[in-house]
Amino acid sequence: MTDLKIPKRLTTALVNSLTAGVVPRVGLEHIAVGRKPEVEALLRDMDNIAEGGAAMKLITGRYGSGKSFLLQTIRNYALDREFVTADADLSPERRLVGTKGQGLATYRELMTHLSTKTRPDGGALEAILQKWILAIQQEAMQAGGLRADDPALAHEVEQRIFAVTSQMHNLVHGFDFAKVLAAYWNGYKLGEDEKKQAALRWLRGEYPNKTEARKELDVAVIIDDDSWYDYIKLWSEFVAKIGYKGLLLFIDEGVNLYKISNSVSRTSNYEKLLTMFNDTMQGKAEHLGIFLGGTPQFVEDERRGLFSYEALRSRLVEGRFAGNGYRNYTGPILKLEMLSHEEILILLQKLLRIHGLHFGYAPVLTDADLIQFMETAVGRLGADELLTPREVVRDFMDLLHTLHQNPDASFSRLLGERMAAPAAACREQDDLDDFLAEFEL
Repeated sequence: MTDLKIPKRLTTALVNSLTAGVVPRVGLEHIAVGRKPEVEALLRDMDNIAEGGAAMKLITGRYGSGKSFLLQTIRNYALDREFVTADADLSPERRLVGTKGQGLATYRELMTHLSTKTRPDGGALEAILQKWILAIQQEAMQAGGLRADDPALAHEVEQRIFAVTSQMHNLVHGFDFAKVLAAYWNGYKLGEDEKKQAALRWLRGEYPNKTEARKELDVAVIIDDDSWYDYIKLWSEFVAKIGYKGLLLFIDEGVNLYKISNSVSRTSNYEKLLTMFNDTMQGKAEHLGIFLGGTPQFVEDERRGLFSYEALRSRLVEGRFAGNGYRNYTGPILKLEMLSHEEILILLQKLLRIHGLHFGYAPVLTDADLIQFMETAVGRLGADELLTPREVVRDFMDLLHTLHQNPDASFSRLLGERMAAPAAACREQDDLDDFLAEFEL
């Protein structure tokens, strides 16, 4: 245990996030357990995307099974491999399509969380453009033997910028996208911050109407609820042309589409999802990956889930040979099984070491104690399959905090007194949540 070395900023992020029951943004490699086949399948998709392909995966599992953890893990892998990533959680205010701008709200969220290896926490839009322009300037100076103050440099840089953007004119909305990139360059070149900010505002989808965009940028269109996905495809090709491997979207909480009560609105969202699926499967998108997390009910419910939309069901339904103990990790759906008890034990061992390292003490709990903790958790839940990583981690972190802050407390006493009641309450709350979700209450 003394050999474990993790920076304080990472142990802080891990302890705080896990205590709150949310997935950490950093340090996941220190607590990752299992999921090797799933990770390998997603990394293969990333390899194909880097070569100019596209991919879409639905990652399903019940609440607390590790969907968000897997999405975040793959996101971190992607950043290390020079992809641009963007992530968003769907909600009643953020959908794929909506009559009140919910699709555009999703685009704006994705742009807010646009990330690169050097800007892993989002807000990378302007940094990406600046890196591109600086790289072009360096190339032009080296190729033409130009100095930084040479008047010919600006012309050469502009030619190189248009060489990239001209290739996008044949794409839907490509001309306007390229025109806004050129406006950003002009603002950059002339030191006009207002023009730069106007271009960034347009690229983030923040213009409320076409009149304002035409006045400030001489562009006749804006990114809106109907067109935002077309611009995602433009972004994926653009970032690939300027040196990145591609663009990966990580969209979680797909169950919020399932919860849409209006059947017409729900179907419209499923139609958009079908478009995205077809584009990635049929080569209509390049350097684009879309990874969507949701519950099995969101996918398989034939009354209102994705399987209620026949065109999606026919594409997503499992083949004749998979199932019955056999897994197919290359299909469009990755179904997350619960971690085994052995894997959960390894997870608890890692959490114990990290907690001790963070607070500066030598852990005294034994593997026998951890097994007893697991047995108590299984017993209070009533069935092995209900033991999810989220439930285990939150309870275990609470136990470790209590033991550390109360030297007179004992493991056996806490386990006997504190575990049973909260578990029953948790189970009742889960049942209530499922009931409310079913009836849209």
